[in-house]
Amino acid sequence: MKVYGGGLASATRALDGVSLTVAKGESVAIMGPSGSGKTTLLNCIATIDRPTSGEVVVDGTDVAHMRQRALADFRRTQLGFIFQDSNLLDTLTCRENIELPLTIARRKPSFIRERTEQVATSLNVSEVLDKYPYQVSGGQAQRIAACRAIVADPALVLADEPTGALDSKNSKVLLESFERLNRDYDTTILMVTHDAYAASYCHRVLFIRDGSLFTEVRRGDRDRQEFFAEVNRVISVMGGGDAR
Repeated sequence: MKVYGGGLASATRALDGVSLTVAKGESVAIMGPSGSGKTTLLNCIATIDRPTSGEVVVDGTDVAHMRQRALADFRRTQLGFIFQDSNLLDTLTCRENIELPLTIARRKPSFIRERTEQVATSLNVSEVLDKYPYQVSGGQAQRIAACRAIVADPALVLADEPTGALDSKNSKVLLESFERLNRDYDTTILMVTHDAYAASYCHRVLFIRDGSLFTEVRRGDRDRQEFFAEVNRVISVMGGGDAR
């Protein structure tokens, strides 16, 4: 549960009784209307915010009750972040941006070079590694950000509207890159999105309304187009105020 506001009368329950499990190697999208609580949920999982009550367990660790220093170490080693705006450092090259988590962790230079080249190749951005972020396209910048998020092999990658600032072509390239990360590296991805097209690339979609889980749909053996249609159907039901 996550409650904002001091007094009970004026308190706002941003999250109320939300319980979910994301398995290792799973790709999950979170969808819901504005104000539904999806970003609050992501922030609690990301340790940016703390729940008012309950637990947030990542890879066996309850991060909701960790001390600040331990929490900082946990964020650095176990979580990867991808934002709508790539949030790359313009004073560093794309290569240096990707290397940053490993540099902070004091990994060996030879390992840093090898691992950076590996993830850059997997997301098709090797040719821009020595450019600065302002010299590359928005789609390339987002893929560099994805490389930075996974380079330290975190337990969980959290993506907040990662395609929100991209055109349809670059969105498709980024989402296909996420698919490869998930398939080739068994990367666990949790993505907040308003876009049914982006959600259709995931194994499962969770829908949140008024701070509670509304329903979920699983892709299973369906192709992406069928799953996309199912996601849109649930969005339509939610918009109509119906309930399961």
